[in-house]
Amino acid sequence: MKKPRKGVIQIAEIANGIIDPVLAKRAGISTSLLGSWDEIAGADFADCTRPEKITWPRRDEGPDRGGYQAGVLTIACEGARALFLTHAQGELIARINGFFGFPAVRQIRIVQKPVSQTLNRRPKPQPLRGDAAKRLEGMMEGIESEALRKAVERLGTAVLQKRVRRGTI
Repeated sequence: MKKPRKGVIQIAEIANGIIDPVLAKRAGISTSLLGSWDEIAGADFADCTRPEKITWPRRDEGPDRGGYQAGVLTIACEGARALFLTHAQGELIARINGFFGFPAVRQIRIVQKPVSQTLNRRPKPQPLRGDAAKRLEGMMEGIESEALRKAVERLGTAVLQKRVRRGTI
């Protein structure tokens, strides 16, 4: 019987332990590849590409019959950037294999589809005016650290901001 580990366990460790086997079975990839994709793809392709799956050849097919064979990585890419990705395919394969530490990918298959997630970011809150601004200044009087003061000001501005409901002025 294993004793539980003392200390703090990160939620990412637990989630990766649950998700990795499912991803490996369904798509042949791991969360570490997905998490490191921005560094692997580089600044040119990080925003417009996403790894989808790695297809491994069957072991009973091919000239090696039963030996290890590298797989085919399917990458989703947006629109015309797929052409540029095709030209950079050799370099990207080298980066991916360097990430894995062995020749895991022999070929890249590019599928054109939307990749970028639409971010639902709220707009930056407007500076406070009137009584709310005076109230926030009064709350921050004793704070000496400039960095802490700015952080509290951002938080206070967001909290004290009057919310505008949709459909009303």
